[in-house]
Amino acid sequence: MIITIIMYNRISKKKLRVENAFSQIKIQCKKRSDLVPYLADVVKGSAKKEYENIQSAADINTAQGLANADRNASSALNNLVREANTNPNIKANVNFLQLQTELVNLEKAISVSRGFYNDAVMMYNRAIRTFPASIVAKIFKFKKAEFFDPSDIETQSVVKGRKCPSCGAVSDSSFCPHCGTRIPLM
Repeated sequence: MIITIIMYNRISKKKLRVENAFSQIKIQCKKRSDLVPYLADVVKGSAKKEYENIQSAADINTAQGLANADRNASSALNNLVREANTNPNIKANVNFLQLQTELVNLEKAISVSRGFYNDAVMMYNRAIRTFPASIVAKIFKFKKAEFFDPSDIETQSVVKGRKCPSCGAVSDSSFCPHCGTRIPLM
């Protein structure tokens, strides 16, 4: 009986870590969606559709759903930043540069949060699959957690690296390490 309680508590702690890590991703996505209206005001273009795509990422409750919404949000942000980078007046705007720096930091935070989430999912899934904890997991109906799965396009781009449209530097990040410009997916 005591062993069952100990195993249950260990599995429960791992499940709570998964839920907490998922919440962190949602918080970062919400911060990003809160930043977009300011960025859109500076860009003043086809920003309404991009805002709706980005806003949807903060309102999803499953890992796969959030991954899909996050991909749409990244694409929408790419469009906004690309539009801004084609206009020299916007590109030189101090507010735009500050917003872009903040966006770079948020994208990094989202990436870190995804990593923590996937690590937590791996530990939790391992815990509910290994014997004897798997017996306890079955009894108490612990379900396998979903990984936050990036798109194949994003994975391929990161592996190969992308060229910055502003300065020409190659980076495996979504943002240029030299000038901070968002590098579009190809």
